[in-house]
Amino acid sequence: MALPAFRYHPDPLATGSVIRSGARCVCCGDVRGYVYAGPVYAVDEYEQCICPWCIADGSAHARLDAVFTDTCGIGDGEWDPVPEAVVDEIACRTPGFQGWQQERWWTHCGDGAQFIGRAGADELTALGPQAVASIRASTGLDDDAEWARFFAALDKDGSPTAYVFRCIHCGEPGGYQDSD
Repeated sequence: MALPAFRYHPDPLATGSVIRSGARCVCCGDVRGYVYAGPVYAVDEYEQCICPWCIADGSAHARLDAVFTDTCGIGDGEWDPVPEAVVDEIACRTPGFQGWQQERWWTHCGDGAQFIGRAGADELTALGPQAVASIRASTGLDDDAEWARFFAALDKDGSPTAYVFRCIHCGEPGGYQDSD
């Protein structure tokens, strides 16, 4: 069974936000072979028990009063402002992702960007100089030696980590870094 399409998170299986599971979805009651493994903002605790289909169609948001990305972190005030409809789609109908601290969703060209995933130095280098420059800008490190030490320490599965996005309009990579 193919996963539902998410405009702002094109491969949640690859990013680890959706995992294979035999668990029954707490929202629809079905066992679909996959569950969401990212953060859930709700009154009740929902850990690895919501299927991606209930996220995609908005029923998890409607029935469980759950969102999957904090609305305050979408654009985060330092990136392009986006329409409320975009904030709603990202927060309520798109799988979020696990970060070290408060997750943020990069925006560009007046829209939400696609979450590509976590990256360390090797993954960021493979994405190209524009991706590296974007993450460097998010650090505020102007000193080349400080940046070189920080960049070498970036770890996809550790700390610090880069969170990489791609603009759905112009293709520019962007994002931010975070650490424990």
